[in-house]
Amino acid sequence: MPTVRLRGSLRMAWAGGQALARYVLDAPDMVRGRWVLDVGAGGGIVAIAAALSGAARVIAIDIEPYAIEACRLNARANDVDLELIEADPIGTDAGWDVVLAGDVWYDAELADRMAPWLRALAARGARVLTGDLGRAHLPAGDLVELACYTVPTLVDLEDVPEKEARVLEIEASRLRP
Repeated sequence: MPTVRLRGSLRMAWAGGQALARYVLDAPDMVRGRWVLDVGAGGGIVAIAAALSGAARVIAIDIEPYAIEACRLNARANDVDLELIEADPIGTDAGWDVVLAGDVWYDAELADRMAPWLRALAARGARVLTGDLGRAHLPAGDLVELACYTVPTLVDLEDVPEKEARVLEIEASRLRP
């Protein structure tokens, strides 16, 4: 499968984010004309893919100030407009149509907070997608695989030069009451 190649200072995005960005570029109708939130945006690869795919409005949110600056630089390099927010969005709901969460399942505490929030957004009607390469804290049960990509990784982080990363959707119809 092709890797995601955007212009700018993106050296290497996390594998789940790469897969999610690739999926958004391959399926632009999912975001076209919609309000999109990229959670844990990092360098902005997923948000940029959404903007390039015709999203009406894209918010990239991260708790790290360096990530927000990286998003700003990468958005400029790719000639797209992103709204950038340095904050923790968990527990909020501004009515986004699509919520994209790339590679957020690496920490148990974060996963314990993230999963119920994303499920609540899906239950109220948002499309909620995540990218994951098999992290230990990925919640099970209500996820449907949409795609799988082989993506390059940093050997210091993942121990191998490439991995398979899946794009998964939280399906409201599969949520347990």
